[in-house]
Amino acid sequence: MGDLAVDVTRADAVLIGGGIASATLAAMLSELQPDWRIEVLEKLDDVALESSDGWNNAGTGHSALCELNYTPQDVDGSVSPKKATLINEQFQMSRQYWAHLVETGRIGDPSAFIHSVPHMSFVHGADNVDYLRRRHAALVGNPLFDRMEFTTDHSQLAEWAPLVAEDRPVTENIAATYSPDGTDVDFGALTREMLRFASSVGTTVSCGWEVTSLRRMPGAEPREWGVMARRADGSTRVVRAPFVFVGAGGAALPLLQKSGIEEIRGFGGFPISGQWLRCTNPEVIARHDAKVYGKAAVGAPPMSVPHLDTRYIDGKQSLMFGPYAGWTPKFLKQGSLWDLPGSVKPGNLLQMLAVAPPNLDLMTYLVSEVAATPAKRFAALLEYMPSARQEDWELITAGQRVQVIAPDADKVGVLQFGTQLITAADGSIAGMLGASPGASTATTIMLGMLRSVFPDRIDGWEPTIREMVPSLGTDLADDAGAAHRSLEATASVLGLRG
Repeated sequence: MGDLAVDVTRADAVLIGGGIASATLAAMLSELQPDWRIEVLEKLDDVALESSDGWNNAGTGHSALCELNYTPQDVDGSVSPKKATLINEQFQMSRQYWAHLVETGRIGDPSAFIHSVPHMSFVHGADNVDYLRRRHAALVGNPLFDRMEFTTDHSQLAEWAPLVAEDRPVTENIAATYSPDGTDVDFGALTREMLRFASSVGTTVSCGWEVTSLRRMPGAEPREWGVMARRADGSTRVVRAPFVFVGAGGAALPLLQKSGIEEIRGFGGFPISGQWLRCTNPEVIARHDAKVYGKAAVGAPPMSVPHLDTRYIDGKQSLMFGPYAGWTPKFLKQGSLWDLPGSVKPGNLLQMLAVAPPNLDLMTYLVSEVAATPAKRFAALLEYMPSARQEDWELITAGQRVQVIAPDADKVGVLQFGTQLITAADGSIAGMLGASPGASTATTIMLGMLRSVFPDRIDGWEPTIREMVPSLGTDLADDAGAAHRSLEATASVLGLRG
């Protein structure tokens, strides 16, 4: 690679992709190692235009206050709070880190990226009402969930979410939970804020550069990677660095495959796209202030859990419903139809084939969603908002998600709905695969990665990390005082309701 007539530069770390993951890492490294040369390479003309863009994700600030898929029900009827607790604790770490950035003046007005929006769960039918009652009982004793309320009363539902209650038969068997601790996060705005800070202290953010090759540099000491990137005009450059992070959303899988590291062997990806109904009536938008999550359809991926969703994007309040799942072989919204077939390699072929039979219900669901008529989509909205009028809503396209297909000793391959970090054995390269709740838990993921890939530096970084995330190492679910202090302190700094 070094023999090519291209521009060659050096950095201490190269971060591929200009989304929330790379932004979080760039901001952290700018504090932890201010003398490092860090470069972010983004394919598109600006950062945060793919999955981190406000219109391309739910922006829930995933804290398991309303997402029912984080509290599965066992065959005996019991509801496990374990995953919900883990997700909430990870989101508290993100809140603490964002509060640190605001409090120290590293990023500006928090209202540019985060707002208080109550989180609700809503179900109907006797079995679902029983489940939600059990879920509330399993969570409310936890200090992270102790302000969550439960009701089966239509008048209370009308106070919490007027649009959900309006025109709903009073005889309908319903239940809802309500938490005032929920948030809406514009991850696009947050990404831009963090990269703006990182750029101000030396990080180089290079947009319009598509990474085409990742190679270990032979004979380099210490270890070094060559990252080749190309612009649309054909110009090419190489950045050499001892550490590379691949935070390129759906493009992370093919890039890690290009690196040739053994750890990516057996991994594949299955893309799922989405659409939203977006409200165009300002009067309707102003009447709703909540994220109301329901139960997913049989076979539906977690990212397709229906919700009537207050959003704040670019500072403006919006109302969305969905998402409706779709399918395309692209791994990115602005990707290629060759993405999926091009990702199938001899090392993951068996895993890709193995996931099809156990996930026939998912395939059936996706086919039904792709074939859905506008009337069918609107009927789904009417379940959550009986008074909705079709002329008040428009269909928009959401972002792409690539679900992880992971190697499994017993099942050869298994389809996962979550986020997975892939790290080379020598710590020289790492990448993030998967989807939700990656953006909300990026702080935890990046801190875990830093601990894994820089074991010789982590002790020296520890005091600064504890300033970033004061509750690090504390089990908030078992320490009510620490949990409440975290919620109150971050609410104060971020301008959230206490």
